[in-house]
Amino acid sequence: MTFVVTEACIRCKYTDCVDVCPVDAFREGPNFLVIDPDECIDCAVCVPECPVNAIYAEDDVPPGQRHFTPLNAELSRQWKPITHTKLALPDAEAWRMIENKLSELKQ
Repeated sequence: MTFVVTEACIRCKYTDCVDVCPVDAFREGPNFLVIDPDECIDCAVCVPECPVNAIYAEDDVPPGQRHFTPLNAELSRQWKPITHTKLALPDAEAWRMIENKLSELKQ
C-alpha cells in the first residue's frame, strides 16, 4: 500500500508534508504534488501535515478520487523530487476549499 495525493492539493501545493517524509517520496509539478508509490514506505507521517487533507492511504482514497492513484504513479515518473518545504502557491488560500479542480492540474 502507498499514500496518494488527491485533488485538494491542486492549485494549493502546500509542502508541509515534504519535510516529514523520511524517504523523499514526494514529486513536484507546477501546481500539484504527488507521491511516488515505489518510494513510499507507508509510514503515514505526511497525512496529518497536509493542511487541506489531500493525502490518503491508497485503500482509503474516496471513491470520486480514486483516479488519483494511477495519476500519482504516472506523474511521479515525470516530475522531480521535492525534499524541502517551499511556500504554497500565491493563491493557495483562495483555492483551498474549492472542489472539482482536476481541470486546473498542470502537468
